[in-house]
Amino acid sequence: MSDEDNLIPVSAIAHMAFCPRRVALIYIEHVWEENIATLEGAHLHERVDREGRVESRGDVRLVRGLRLRSMRLGLTGKADMIEFHRLAHHDDPQTGVELPHISGRWRPFPVEYKRGKLRNEEGYIAQLCAQALCLEEMLGVPVPNGAIFFGKTRRRLDVKFDDALRQKTDRLTTQLHQLFRSSQTPQAHFQKKCNFCSLKNLCLPKAMKSRHNAHWYISTIFEHPTEEDSLS
Repeated sequence: MSDEDNLIPVSAIAHMAFCPRRVALIYIEHVWEENIATLEGAHLHERVDREGRVESRGDVRLVRGLRLRSMRLGLTGKADMIEFHRLAHHDDPQTGVELPHISGRWRPFPVEYKRGKLRNEEGYIAQLCAQALCLEEMLGVPVPNGAIFFGKTRRRLDVKFDDALRQKTDRLTTQLHQLFRSSQTPQAHFQKKCNFCSLKNLCLPKAMKSRHNAHWYISTIFEHPTEEDSLS
């Protein structure tokens, strides 16, 4: 259980799944660099926010920008969109919530907006699951499913929040809090995915290989004395 001062952004879950060093650069060292991907992503989220907070589409109510929080997980954030689906007469009423000034009970369904093409991205899915866990704690009802909307292809990836995904999200959240408490930036380890990271030019994963760190550099000085050292 966390307190208000130690809540971590839900969006950090996706970064953690991609790279712990990326998390530290963004949230501990406060380093950021825009590229076309991040600008397009920011524009997509701004457009979603501009569309209005609440909209009714028959048996679906759309709520944009809903604040999220989980004291159990120590997370906070804002959902791109939560769809509230009206329960059918045969559905268990305990699986839905009441909405102000409207009849019936409604099941929450989180939708996260991402740029690019439809793809099964581990970090995006865990981030969406974290939103569902926040909703469950806030509303006291199960949130079994959600979706990720990809702007470039305008297609949805449906996500089921099964036990395996919930456990993975819990692990990522635990690792996040451990990293924040340590206040230490992990060492860089170059991988192919580094080429697609907006922080590549600031992280310098190839230049920061373990043998090029300060410990290695100092060790080589003492292990291989210069000619001047040998004559002294």
